[in-house]
Amino acid sequence: MNKEIRIDVTLDNMNVPEKILWNADDAEATNIPVSAMLLSLWDHNNKDTLRLDLWTKDMSRDEMKIFFFETMKTMADTLERSIDDKRIAGDLRDFCAYFAEKMDIAVKPDS
Repeated sequence: MNKEIRIDVTLDNMNVPEKILWNADDAEATNIPVSAMLLSLWDHNNKDTLRLDLWTKDMSRDEMKIFFFETMKTMADTLERSIDDKRIAGDLRDFCAYFAEKMDIAVKPDS
């Protein structure tokens, strides 16, 4: 079985993203507009990470701060599940709290 994930990016004349649409076979909706994305893929053969980081020109600085905070929190959860190391995942969560404080991000109670 194969699944498809598609990301459509509309660029302006300076090659800056104006619009990003996300689609997936399993998604309830299609053409979901998003303002930013960080895609990391592990290249096993070269032992390196391939990256694609995009954001639209209308994404605000405050939204980007929250986006990074939320992404790092998710990375802590993924790290804990993947290598079963609660200590280092907790350290990353502590850094997320520090990051939120320094960036003056209002953290939701469940964060």
